[in-house]
Amino acid sequence: MTKAYLPEGHLKLGEGNISGYIACFLAVLSFLGVLAFHFPQYLTTPELRQAYDVELLRHVMFISLVISGSLGLLNFIRNRRKRLGTIAWIFIAVTVALGGNRVEVGEWQQGAYYLGLDWFILDLLGSTLIFVLIEKLIPHRREQPVLRPEWQGDLNHFLLNHLIVGFVLLLTNKFVHGAFGWAVSDDIQRLINDLPFAVQLFLIILVADMVQYTAHRGYHEIPLLWRFHAVHHSAKHMDWLAGSRQHILELIATRCLVLTPIFVLGFSEAIIDLYVIIVGIQAVFNHANVQVKFGWLKYIIVTPQFHHWHHSSDKAAIDRNYAAHFSFLDYLLGTAVKGQKEWPEKYGVAGDYIPVGMLKQQVFPFKKQR
Repeated sequence: MTKAYLPEGHLKLGEGNISGYIACFLAVLSFLGVLAFHFPQYLTTPELRQAYDVELLRHVMFISLVISGSLGLLNFIRNRRKRLGTIAWIFIAVTVALGGNRVEVGEWQQGAYYLGLDWFILDLLGSTLIFVLIEKLIPHRREQPVLRPEWQGDLNHFLLNHLIVGFVLLLTNKFVHGAFGWAVSDDIQRLINDLPFAVQLFLIILVADMVQYTAHRGYHEIPLLWRFHAVHHSAKHMDWLAGSRQHILELIATRCLVLTPIFVLGFSEAIIDLYVIIVGIQAVFNHANVQVKFGWLKYIIVTPQFHHWHHSSDKAAIDRNYAAHFSFLDYLLGTAVKGQKEWPEKYGVAGDYIPVGMLKQQVFPFKKQR
């Protein structure tokens, strides 16, 4: 086990740091929330707005401000430096000055371009509450801290991926409908929609995973594509946030490729919505620092253990375990890791040549190789 990073990021009860970080986290999210209330036409996602209750979010913001203020005060009392408490109270003051949870949202005209700030806030809040708890209850590596090395860069990736959701959806929609509209068949789409719900759900995940397997294998085996995909593999510590480390061009390309057959086959909106939820949960969970026994199911579905091997820099794991949902694809196609210990020893890119930091990692594929 690697223990060089043990002192960094470890938070101990009684020092005031835990309360300070939570206070800052909630204060910053509240500040971003009030910005979204003021500028919904530019900072919120049209599709997502239909799924949440604004009044409920007002209550959540109020509770967050109260908790943040209380914990920020606790940080003042328990921590000598008081930096975190000060930052939290600055954001609280600005948020309240801007109207806090009482901001009225009037009529507005939705623009063609927008930033998914609401998606970022809700997903970060929900993912943090759920997956940090899970990682602490059933961890794979108990010594790994929540704030492990390079977490800031991965949080920046998380932010970028969520903010440009509108641009990605627009670009993907134009590509899929423009390039493959000719392939749509009413007879095939009618056949798909007549299938039982469970069969449709299995089929959409299988089709998407077959496309993703092919693309993923290409990212590994074609040197030019690997330069982009290597960014994702450069994470040396696996947790729920590590999966966000991804080059934006790879993100766009993969979504275009995966959504093309889904569009052509004509799956219903309800099936697609459920598929998106399953994909989101499984993607985060399989990168998480968790240890769960799946028994024989590990030969059918992708589990954290299966995907951790894909991220390993161990020689036996290079270019293996490509599937995102169904592990049986790798076993059928001969690309599954076999005969190894339960978990890999180390993660990252062999040679560790990818720079640290979101911006540097986005630029890396375009830099001239030495």
